[in-house]
Amino acid sequence: MVTKFSDFGNIILNTDSYKHSHHVLYPPGTEYVSSYIESRGGPFPAHLFVGLQAFIKEYLLKPITLEDIDEAEVVTRQHQLPFNRDGWLGVLNDHGGYLPLEIEAVPEGTVLPVRNVLVQVVNTDPKYFWLTSFVETALLRAIWYPTSVGTLSWLSKRIIAQALEKTSDHPEIVRDLLHDYGARGVSSQQSAALGGLAHLINFEQTDTISGSLAAQRYYNAIAPGASGPNSEHSTMTAWGRQNEAEAYANAIRQYRGWPVVVIVSDSYDLDNAVHNIFGKELKELVDNHTGTVFVRPDSGDPVLVAADTVEGLIEHYGHTVNSKGYKVLPDRIRVCHGDGITLESLRLIYEELDRRGLAADNVYFGMGGGLLQHINRDSLSFAMKASAVRIDGEWADIRKTPKTQDSKVSKGGRLALRQVDGRYETVRRDTVPPEENLLVPVYRDGRILRRWDFLDLVERSERTVPEEYYAEVIAPRQDPAAAPAA
Repeated sequence: MVTKFSDFGNIILNTDSYKHSHHVLYPPGTEYVSSYIESRGGPFPAHLFVGLQAFIKEYLLKPITLEDIDEAEVVTRQHQLPFNRDGWLGVLNDHGGYLPLEIEAVPEGTVLPVRNVLVQVVNTDPKYFWLTSFVETALLRAIWYPTSVGTLSWLSKRIIAQALEKTSDHPEIVRDLLHDYGARGVSSQQSAALGGLAHLINFEQTDTISGSLAAQRYYNAIAPGASGPNSEHSTMTAWGRQNEAEAYANAIRQYRGWPVVVIVSDSYDLDNAVHNIFGKELKELVDNHTGTVFVRPDSGDPVLVAADTVEGLIEHYGHTVNSKGYKVLPDRIRVCHGDGITLESLRLIYEELDRRGLAADNVYFGMGGGLLQHINRDSLSFAMKASAVRIDGEWADIRKTPKTQDSKVSKGGRLALRQVDGRYETVRRDTVPPEENLLVPVYRDGRILRRWDFLDLVERSERTVPEEYYAEVIAPRQDPAAAPAA
């Protein structure tokens, strides 16, 4: 009798209910089932793979227990489904509770085209052929979400890098220019953790503490993310509208000596804050500040607001012209914009800055829901599908080929990933020498076989890739002026 229910750590219940009915549905004589995970397509030609090691460490390195089996039986029968008690007791007794599976995968942090195998899973004991597809729900979810976030973040980095290359003298600051503001906008702390760590592969700025914790816990990261003093509307409006200037001044004084202080400036009237408060009343205080004061608009049309705020501050603080002919605010003041930022708006903001002759390093960004929440499994059409079975000693390719939707046609056979002349391609495993297969065994029978360090992920993500991976995403949507006005 179960008297205490688990805290969602029971892998036997980390699945769809109906999976518990599948162990008797395979053909007699089934010994092995091999499945794979891929993105079947979507709006982007390439993606950044991440998340598998976090799943392995969290769920697969601890054995199931008799208590887990008892709990799962109660819950499954409550769902009016059969429970494979003998099968799970076999896993406990034959394998010490560790799942007899082998998982191989692309090295995490790799950027490669969609429609390629990322992960391949097969059972290692023929008694437990049903396990391969049983873990689909948890494993697929563990991969599609951080990979989708990591891809959005990586593409944002491409947009930012292009803007810096064209208009700035400081391309080295690219990892500082996009801040993760998404913690409050996601569905759970676990989402914040997995999405947050995926973002940190590309950028170092975050307010999603869970993401930093996940990067440290699962990938041995050391100080993966940073932030800085940043006000919110409550800390400004608490002073009352009549004391708005004093609220800003207090923030600057309190964080004198800190590298940055970010002040949300649109609680009432952004134009007044820029031209009268920062531009006049507090100008001397800002001029004498030892760090950088960031003026942060938080409403309005993001494309126009960012450029308007930079130009407003230039009126009062002046500017220099960099080697590429673009205007740059003094180091002591910058703009931080974190409202309505998406891949599309980010690109349009840089085009507007360019059109006005303003350097990209005048504005730093925060992205919230557009980074961590505006995605789902279908965004990159992720799926895990069985591609081969061994029945009575003979392997056979299997695949789905729905007549009504070509995009859902799956791959057949035991798979491998290789590079030919720098191009990735998914092929049958038996067509390539083992040393050419880029899928690396990472888990087998309760043991982790390869541990990726967070710096490994960062290094892979920054390798040079073909422009076709991102060219369409960063392509201009407007016609910015051919040359900036000095």
